[in-house]
Amino acid sequence: MSGHNKWSKIKRQKGIEDAKKGQIYTKLTREIIMAAREGGGDLETNFKLRLAVQKARDSSMPKDNIERAIERGAGSQEGAVLQELMLEGYGPSGTAILAQTVSDNRNRTVQEVRNVFTRQGGTMGSAGCVAWLFDSRGIISVDANKLDPDEVTLQAIDAGADDVKVEDGSIEIYTKPTELEMVKKGLEKNKISIASAELSMIPKTMVEVEDKAAIQTLKLLDKLEELDDVHKVYSNVDFSDEQIEKYHSGDYD
Repeated sequence: MSGHNKWSKIKRQKGIEDAKKGQIYTKLTREIIMAAREGGGDLETNFKLRLAVQKARDSSMPKDNIERAIERGAGSQEGAVLQELMLEGYGPSGTAILAQTVSDNRNRTVQEVRNVFTRQGGTMGSAGCVAWLFDSRGIISVDANKLDPDEVTLQAIDAGADDVKVEDGSIEIYTKPTELEMVKKGLEKNKISIASAELSMIPKTMVEVEDKAAIQTLKLLDKLEELDDVHKVYSNVDFSDEQIEKYHSGDYD
């Protein structure tokens, strides 16, 4: 899961950059709409909606925008019909990639994602081609600063977590999807500050690739995330620190 940890940090950093461009608001709005449509517009009874709203608040999304998105999802406002699509494909060296999308035009979204795969050395596949390589999990991130990782681990396990990983000053807690909220509340009850909590797709096994394929894969993931319709991207590549640094520095052919 360490590879997921590293890619998660890349995505969080990129999220900040996207917010500066305003692009993240489009994605957050769609996430809120879908959560409200699925479970209703009441924050008290809809955990996925609470997660989506909290992410929007963390990105400084205006309150009015959040409320309009909830109303639209709950059915009190007209708007284009949105649908969730999980698109799958292969990156360089046959690595597995999932693109979770929210779209008002399926054909457009599929074509845009297919174009990115093709241009970046990958291949878009059929439904189910790589999804079986991933598990749906809940992930809670905690800043390890001034905290005893062993104590946090014990509290997380006591709260119902399945696994805990400590790496590079952060703690990532893994749960069953249905137990994410329970574990989050248990940690908050013990005064542990939560940096983020989300549902995610975690690769069952990670694969290592040589530098050229790693750089190509990072480019592919980055280009997918730049699409407005793409909400989240997942990969089973275990990027090394050196590969990530090389990609960020642009020090590659």
